[in-house]
Amino acid sequence: MAIWQQKQLSDFARADDFHVSPFYDDGKTFGTPTWIWSVVVGDNLYIRPWNGRASRWYQSAVKQGAGRIKLAGNVFQVEFEKADADKGLNQQISEAYSKKYSGSSYLPPMIAEGPTSATMKVLPK
Repeated sequence: MAIWQQKQLSDFARADDFHVSPFYDDGKTFGTPTWIWSVVVGDNLYIRPWNGRASRWYQSAVKQGAGRIKLAGNVFQVEFEKADADKGLNQQISEAYSKKYSGSSYLPPMIAEGPTSATMKVLPK
């Protein structure tokens, strides 16, 4: 399994330009890029959908398991995994969101049940 390099994780932690494009149903065509928030916890990159499991990009990411992202000015082919349901990990991810996006009126919904239940790990392909 591929892992992110430390320099990439450092860049990702500061970046706020994450665009996710899971594959469409054909498994070849990338979906329309959707701007979302992302955080780094430990050696992993995480994302959450604003609309929780009802989000279209989330449903495609779960179904296809792959796509591409644009982050920190670069484009990467990636795989998507549902994040571990461990409450401790989800709390760490919520804390990372709270720190990175503090002061935003969009923060409270992103650390609520809907988005937290749909947290995904993003891995390099």
